[in-house]
Amino acid sequence: FSAPCSAILSSYLLGERLNLLGKLGCMLSLVGSTVMVIHAPEDEEVTTLDEMSSKLKEPGFLAYAAILLAVCFLLIFYLAPRYGQSNILIYLTICSVIGAFSVSSVKGLGIAIKGFFAGRPVLQHPLTWILVITLVASITTQINYLNKSLDIFNTSLVFPIYYVLFTTIVITTSIILFKEWVTMTVVDIIGTVCGFLTIILGVFLLHAFKDMDVSLGNLPEVLQSGQQAPVTRDDKNILIEVDNSSIAPEDKPKVFMIYT
Repeated sequence: FSAPCSAILSSYLLGERLNLLGKLGCMLSLVGSTVMVIHAPEDEEVTTLDEMSSKLKEPGFLAYAAILLAVCFLLIFYLAPRYGQSNILIYLTICSVIGAFSVSSVKGLGIAIKGFFAGRPVLQHPLTWILVITLVASITTQINYLNKSLDIFNTSLVFPIYYVLFTTIVITTSIILFKEWVTMTVVDIIGTVCGFLTIILGVFLLHAFKDMDVSLGNLPEVLQSGQQAPVTRDDKNILIEVDNSSIAPEDKPKVFMIYT
């Protein structure tokens, strides 16, 4: 529910525009999130750090983690310096990919905390400190690139897109690490996919039509005229917009050549 809530709060508190299609996108995101929660699979129960360690050492997860690290390094060192200021997906993809490691670390530290209160020697287990270091590094990176994205792009766009990317990575990580797909029925799989597609549709409405001046007040006029709604740009990176379309070709200076 963070994506629609962030878009609505940024509209009222920060003065950022949220048109009729954006509000419809928020509603679809809420519906999709609810459907996903209803059909969410149960985690495979992991109660000790030794069991968590064996999960992390499985070849499937190691290959998946290596791919995520390669993608993350490519984004940070090559794509971000070149396209990060103009493409909203660069910084948010970095945050989402790193989020896979932070979620896994939180899951492992939760097990470690339970074991600590149960009297187990979790502080002597090397996995505990590996998870702490991984969590600190991943959260620091996420906050850094998320703040960069918020400084450049519209808040009502950053959080919905980040929500979709982050949710995709987290679901994929949980499926690979904890094998949640084993306990899912066909109905749950269809419900989860439909809920996620509904969220994507809602985010698309938030992003694709954010510059259109569409509201309940002018909707009948827009439908009757059959023309596109007026466009108003309010992105943070747009400072001055110069429109030269009003200059007709015949108004341009003419040069006459006289031959003798």
